Amino acid sequence: MALETNWVRYGKNQEYIGYMAKLDRVKENLPAVIVIQEIWGVDAHIKDITERFAKAGYLAFAPDLYAENGNRIEDLKEDRVVEVKDFLDSLPHTVWNNPGEREQAIRELEEGKQNRVKRTFEKMFGGIQSSVYIENLLSATSYLREECETSKGQGIASIGFCMGGALSALLASRDPQLKCAAIFYGNSPSEEEIQNINCPLYGFYGDLDKRISDNIPAFADQMKSNGKLFEYEMYKDTHHAFFNDTRASYNVHAARDAFQKVLTFFQQALVRE
Repeated sequence: MALETNWVRYGKNQEYIGYMAKLDRVKENLPAVIVIQEIWGVDAHIKDITERFAKAGYLAFAPDLYAENGNRIEDLKEDRVVEVKDFLDSLPHTVWNNPGEREQAIRELEEGKQNRVKRTFEKMFGGIQSSVYIENLLSATSYLREECETSKGQGIASIGFCMGGALSALLASRDPQLKCAAIFYGNSPSEEEIQNINCPLYGFYGDLDKRISDNIPAFADQMKSNGKLFEYEMYKDTHHAFFNDTRASYNVHAARDAFQKVLTFFQQALVRE
């Protein structure tokens, strides 16, 4: 069965835009899955994931967090993000989080590229703009729940990757009607945010992703002590971004298992009500 895909405007003033996918022959209302981007934006990989959930029978929607009034911010346009991605891929991974070595590598670029990479890197990695992004995501859930003819009145789940994983958990703390949220290698929410979570969470992590994975047992304890539902998978010998099949860190075994489990998670929360 073929997919129907398109970019959709939403928000009070139609200020946001997102990538939507659904099976083209299905005319009934469908439960929705919001796919929350990695730091790289709504790129080919995120579109592919969105389409996978559409093929599984959901209305799938990926808000573009880097767009304003329907267009990408100049420093976050796709070609600029790809330029930064290619630059980082040319460096040892240890340099990514070493400001001194990273700045030295940027200074070795030709001047025009040096300026572009520096500006875009600062926009992307200058800290998650949670307050801005969460308003976008709340507008997306409102649109899917109340306005979109294909998902109106249906339940909504969220799934996010890396930056989007953290935002998926944050959305669960801000949208009391969210049915469930999946976190793929994203930072855990704060104690205050945990207290406001009203739906089940499911996390997927690689044990070699120490910056994030080392904190998960404590997060699980916090969720339990607050009476919240949280399960997680910790994949052995697996790195960050193991689900991204465009990256060197991709792990087919972990990705296959995680996809099957998250589909079951969504089925239980969205369909078996």
